[in-house]
Amino acid sequence: MNNTLSGNNQIKVVSSFSELVNTDFQMPVNAFCWKRNLAGDFKEIVSKLQLKEDITEVFIEDLLALQLSEHGNTAREIILNDMQLLTDSGASPSLNLLKKYERDEEFSFISTDVYSYHIDRSPVGTDTFLCTYHGTSSDILPNEQAIQKILIPEIREKLQELHNGPEEEFETFLKDYFFDLHYEPKPNAKPVNLGLGHLWRLAVDHPEQKVLPCIHRAPKENVGEYRLLLIC
Repeated sequence: MNNTLSGNNQIKVVSSFSELVNTDFQMPVNAFCWKRNLAGDFKEIVSKLQLKEDITEVFIEDLLALQLSEHGNTAREIILNDMQLLTDSGASPSLNLLKKYERDEEFSFISTDVYSYHIDRSPVGTDTFLCTYHGTSSDILPNEQAIQKILIPEIREKLQELHNGPEEEFETFLKDYFFDLHYEPKPNAKPVNLGLGHLWRLAVDHPEQKVLPCIHRAPKENVGEYRLLLIC
């Protein structure tokens, strides 16, 4: 199996869950992909789950309560197994039935919601795991094909106006309000779509991190279609 996906040297494809969780990130790699072609009818599961909010967490007992066909049951067993593997590895997986995320419309000149390219940050060593079983899937962007939004002169100028405080406190202000986590694609940038069924591990910005954090975004949902997403 190739070590890269779509010719992107920041992505390494692995062949097992054990390899996914036990391989250390080394530059330039900041995304691991356990590439899979899953059997089962995940659409059937989505059709039988009840959306209570725009983002509804689906618990194991919710999955077990569903009356499913043979193909639907196959899909359910895959999800339950993924959740168990992640839990056993020390992660806290959450399965979400998702209509849409909340949009950030507070500022016209900078977006800081999950539809904007961003990195994840944590005070402790951790990684982001995600798998889309149904619906549109996330994108990641090579670090060299993106620029921090706070470094774009016109955005930085407006943020300084918004800050309206001592210059020496400006960088702290940017971090406190998470402006520094968001990125703009450079011209001719080539995002990589994470696809369906693959389990991904993305590098997070934390004090012990030895690689660049992985830049990613949530996709725009298809009209009338829910996403089924495992994330932790």
